[in-house]
Amino acid sequence: MFKKVIPAVFFGNYFYGLCAVALSIEASLQQRYPLNGPVWYVLLFSALVVYYTYAYISETSVHAPNKRTNWYINNRQGTMVSMLICTATAYVAAIYLLCQHGGNIWHIQAWQWAAISIFPAVAILYYGVPYKHLELYNLRRTGWLKPFLIGFVWAGSTTIYPLVFFQVETGLHYTFSYMALLLFIKNFMFISVLGIMFDIKDYASDYNQQLKTFVVQVGLRKTIFYIIIPLSALGFVSFLAFAFTNHFNTLRVCFNAIPFMLLLLVAYSMHRRKSILYYLMVIDGLMLVKAVCGILGMLVVMP
Repeated sequence: MFKKVIPAVFFGNYFYGLCAVALSIEASLQQRYPLNGPVWYVLLFSALVVYYTYAYISETSVHAPNKRTNWYINNRQGTMVSMLICTATAYVAAIYLLCQHGGNIWHIQAWQWAAISIFPAVAILYYGVPYKHLELYNLRRTGWLKPFLIGFVWAGSTTIYPLVFFQVETGLHYTFSYMALLLFIKNFMFISVLGIMFDIKDYASDYNQQLKTFVVQVGLRKTIFYIIIPLSALGFVSFLAFAFTNHFNTLRVCFNAIPFMLLLLVAYSMHRRKSILYYLMVIDGLMLVKAVCGILGMLVVMP
């Protein structure tokens, strides 16, 4: 039973949904905003599960079989049911928010419309639009850009979206600030590094497809020491600037430093090839660790 549940949670993309909700909560707390209503988190969770499930279902026909594609093939009926349920849930949540707070939508400023439009647009173009004349607009084919696109969409969805939707839910005005920019950069860098780590897993297939990811172009060692470590340091420096601006005390900074330290340890461990579940549980698990540490830093540690 346990052996079936773990692959279902990770291959079924429910863990991604959980990470998105946790990161969204962390971002709200660190920017000192109240949490969104539960319907927003239901919408975020459901939409993310649908997005990744659709992407991986479509990929099973073009990529060489591995443990994940085999799981989708063997559990196709259950996966389709899950995606239909999550799609319906996302629609119901969106309609509920529209009916309850639709009047506040008209108070969203132009830059906020741009912000909430650009992230889903990039997410759609990442895998390409399934239309003959738009097939060239597949951002994923630019190998070195892949992890930064992932980091950009995740950072926007979990850092900017919660506060824009908080404005919609409450009618209060949200102003994008210097502090929000620093938090966005921190999340962007952290998740981009995780994306680069996943490119290490896909080295063989990316090499065969001539997809020029960092690890294909410069090799594993240089990717770790010249790309992953400097980007991790940049993400942590942006957090330190954010913490200094918000007057975080030493213990709160230490809480938030834990995920960056673990990030470097996991990066160094990439010298040895791992199973796909390892990458999903450990590398993606760092997103949840980061969110939990950030939440605890705000709730447990006194300012």
